[in-house]
Amino acid sequence: MDDRALYQTILGVRAPWQVERVELRPEPGEVEVWVAAAAGTGFACPECDAAAPIHDHVERRWRHLDTCQFRTLLCARVPRLRCATHGVPTARVPWAEAGARFTVLFERLAIAWLRESTPTAVARRLGLSWDEARGIMTRAVRRGLARRQPSVGPHLGIDEKSVLKRHQYVSVVVDLDHPRILHVADDRKAVSLVEYVASLGEAQRTGIEAIAMDMWEPYRHTVRAHVPDADAKIVCDTFHVLPHVNNAVDTVRKQEHRALLAAGDPRLTRTKYVWLRNPVHFSATAWRALAALRHSTLQSARAWAMKESLRRLWDYTYIGAARTFFRRWYGWAMRSRLEPMKKVARMLQSHLDNILTYLTHRITNAVTEGLNATIQWITYSARGYRNVPICATAYSKISSMLAAGLIFRGNPEVADGPHGEDHDAASRSGSSGFVHVDHDYLGSGTPRGVAGLLLHEGWHLLGHPNHPSTESQPYNTYPHSQEASCFP
Repeated sequence: MDDRALYQTILGVRAPWQVERVELRPEPGEVEVWVAAAAGTGFACPECDAAAPIHDHVERRWRHLDTCQFRTLLCARVPRLRCATHGVPTARVPWAEAGARFTVLFERLAIAWLRESTPTAVARRLGLSWDEARGIMTRAVRRGLARRQPSVGPHLGIDEKSVLKRHQYVSVVVDLDHPRILHVADDRKAVSLVEYVASLGEAQRTGIEAIAMDMWEPYRHTVRAHVPDADAKIVCDTFHVLPHVNNAVDTVRKQEHRALLAAGDPRLTRTKYVWLRNPVHFSATAWRALAALRHSTLQSARAWAMKESLRRLWDYTYIGAARTFFRRWYGWAMRSRLEPMKKVARMLQSHLDNILTYLTHRITNAVTEGLNATIQWITYSARGYRNVPICATAYSKISSMLAAGLIFRGNPEVADGPHGEDHDAASRSGSSGFVHVDHDYLGSGTPRGVAGLLLHEGWHLLGHPNHPSTESQPYNTYPHSQEASCFP
C-alpha cells in the first residue's frame, strides 16, 4: 500500500475527494496530505444547496491528528462558487466545519481532553493558542444548542444575573422541577424573554402552571403578553420580596444611627447585621446583643419587629387569611411614621396579588439563585470571562452539569431562605433548593470544571461513540450531507 492509499484509508476520504499527494517535511516535523476533488465534480452553494459553477479556488489547511510524532496537515484547494443569491461562498468540505481550521477528528480529540483539563493546558499540549482552543469549545456548544428543542416545565423561574461591570446582565429562564437552564438572553428588558416565549407552542404556554420571578416590571409585562392567565401564575419570589424589607430596615437604622451619634449615643454602632440576620440562626451571643435593643424605643427596633412579623405571611394556607394578615401589617407600617417602611409597604401592596400566589403554587427561585451562586463560583475559578456571550454560554451549560451529576442540590453555606431554613433542608424536603458543584470535579480551584460545563452537551455531537447519531459510525469516516458534516 503506497502513502496515498494509506492516508486515503486512515482519513476516511471518500469520492469525489481523493488523496492527491503526501509530502513529508522532516525539518518542521510535519506531514502535508493534499486532497483534491475529481475533475468534473459539481458543487452546491453551502447556503441554499443550489448547484453553482466554480468561480476560483482558494488554498486551505486543516490541522489533523498527528501521524506518530509528525504534525499532520490536511491541505486542499477548495472551490469558491458563483451563486446568484449568496455571492461567492466557499464550497463545503466533509472533514471540517465551515470556518474551522481543524478537522472534525482533531476537534473531537481536543474536546475529549478539554473535558479533563483547562483550555490553557490542552492548548499547550496540543500546540494550540488559547483562542483556538476556545474556538473549538464554542463551535461544540453552538452545535449542541442548535440541536436542543424548545422546552418548558410546569414551574419556571426567571431571574437576572450581573455578569460584568457597569450593570451588564443576562436573563435566565430555569425549569424549577428538573433543575436546568432553558434559556439565556442578553440584558434584562422585556424583549429579553420574547425570543424564548415566542419559541414555545400554544400548548406549552398553556401548560405553564407558575412562574417565580422578582418584581421587575419588564419580565411581568412579557409574561402577561404571552402566557394565558398570567396574573394567576406569576409568583413574586420571596427571596426578592424580603430583601426590599431588609433594605428599608437598614435605611431606618442608618438614619437613626446618624442622629444618635450626633447626640453622643453609640448604641447602634456595629449592629447592622443584628437587625438583618434571620433570628432562627442567632447564636446565644447574638440574642444577648439584640435583647437590650429590641425592647427599647428605638425606631430600628420597631422596623425590625415589622420585618419579622411579615415573615408569617408565607406560613398561611388560605389566601383570605393571608390577605387579612397583610392588611393589618400594612396599617401598622403606614402608622409607624417610618418613611422607608411606609414606602416598602406601598410597594408590597401594589404586588400583593402576585405575592399571595405563593400560597397556591409554593415555588421560589431558590434553584435559580443556586445556579447563580454556582456560576459565580465557576467564574471565580476561571478568573473571570472576557465578555457577555461567554458568560451566557456558561449559564446554558450549567444544566448539562446537573444532568451529568456534577452538581447536586443542597448547600448549608448559602444564604438563608425566607423562613430561616437552610437550603440543604429545603432540598431534603423536596422543595426548590440551592445547588453546588462537586469540587472534586472542578479540580481544587482550577477552571477545569468550566470545560466540562461548556462541553457536556456539545462535545459528543462531534462523534462521541455514546451519542445515538454515531453509535454505528466508524471513527474515521466523513459523511457528506450538510448536517453530517457539522454533526458527524
